Amino acid sequence: MTNDAQQRPIKVAVCIAPGTEEMEAINTIDILIRAGFEVTTASAASDGALIVEGSRGIKLVADVALVSIADDPFDCVVLPGGLGGAECFRDSPLLIEFVNQHKYDGKLVAAICASPAVVLEHHQMYPKAIMTAHPAFMEQIPEDRRRTKRVVFDVNGNLLTSQGPGTSQEFALEIVVRLAGKEKAAEVAKPMVVWPNMHYDVLPRV
Repeated sequence: MTNDAQQRPIKVAVCIAPGTEEMEAINTIDILIRAGFEVTTASAASDGALIVEGSRGIKLVADVALVSIADDPFDCVVLPGGLGGAECFRDSPLLIEFVNQHKYDGKLVAAICASPAVVLEHHQMYPKAIMTAHPAFMEQIPEDRRRTKRVVFDVNGNLLTSQGPGTSQEFALEIVVRLAGKEKAAEVAKPMVVWPNMHYDVLPRV
């Protein structure tokens, strides 16, 4: 667990941008709040807008602009997918630096759908990590590091990836597992009337 012996709230930054996939953002934010985490939704929009239009035209509202929390430490950074949102992340030096800083600090980074390929792989942020992505972007990940599971965890990189809107609940619950343990994830899942059959790889690199 990344919080210090439960002495402080677990803090998670969920980044959004124009074109972010709504289910992936909202499911993740909702489930992490149910887990009792302190969730900050941060807009990486180039104009600093706090209200952005998602990939299906639904308006998403951020708590803050990313620039205002860029120097703050979080236990996890989440990158939802949606091609437009992922491309905005990819093209934002601030977002890339924010993710890299948390990676260097050993914090959990979680990316879903297009973001593992379009953002992380594009910038070679995890050049040795196993990962998955939406099937439409899978070939952008080298074959030896590509996994077709719904949720994939690279233990060495502390990197969690997932495939798309339909896997977003499993993705979010696995974030809970990684930050607060399986018992907390079960506690969150029970009233939701779901306990997912987790599919992820925890493989050491050789």
